Amino acid sequence: MKKIWLYGNWKMNKTLGDTEEFILSFKDAFTTKQKGYMDIHKKGFLDVTIFPPFTGLFHARELLRREQINFLDIGAQNIYFETSGAFTGEISPLMISDTGCRKALVGHSERRHIFGEGEALIASKVRSCLSNGVIPVLCYGEILEERDKGLTLEIVQRQLLSALQGLDVSEISEKVILAYEPVWAIGTGRSAKPQDAQEVCEYSRAILETIFGGEEASKTPILYGGSVKPSNGKELLIQKDVDGVLVGGASLEVSSFLGILDSYMARE
Repeated sequence: MKKIWLYGNWKMNKTLGDTEEFILSFKDAFTTKQKGYMDIHKKGFLDVTIFPPFTGLFHARELLRREQINFLDIGAQNIYFETSGAFTGEISPLMISDTGCRKALVGHSERRHIFGEGEALIASKVRSCLSNGVIPVLCYGEILEERDKGLTLEIVQRQLLSALQGLDVSEISEKVILAYEPVWAIGTGRSAKPQDAQEVCEYSRAILETIFGGEEASKTPILYGGSVKPSNGKELLIQKDVDGVLVGGASLEVSSFLGILDSYMARE
């Protein structure tokens, strides 16, 4: 069995009470012996992380500590690249670290296309994460118009080079996670076909190889995100270059979130 990265982006959902309910429910479901989740976690084949809103980060981390949950991690949905200053409403990587979190989504399509974050800003966020001990989960992908024009690979190359070129190999070694998200498949109910996801993830790895070499490219996890659910999880996760999934709506319920993993584990 290959290692699987199962990540859930909650977006602007869940109060503190909702967060606690989810985590306790997740604990009960994950520790059920017959499911085998703990076995693959202990063997190092599973990384499960949820990304709650900022308001829930500290509470979630404290709950994991109190309940002695070491099989679930917490990450932030966004960061700003400055460590402090007059940036009203922003959250620095130091503040994220202070909650106990060590991962942050960077360049999510909603940040790019709703809030207008450009490639230079996203590159600054990646570098700030790496400088402050936070693992950036770099999101990238094309919109429907670009796909229809056959520009997918060109867009992917541009976004990855912009965010990663110029970094030293030692800066990214097991410190960066990629998440390919075709924008047209996020929240639409449409998902890229498994072979489409494989094509872009394979191409992404080839780009990493040109920048950092084959060894680093092979070690960097590449996730797929975009309307992932139990019904398509297996077909996505069995693809050679799809190391995991970044899940949106299906991550809000424990049953559907772990159902994606179930579908993969039952592939035999």
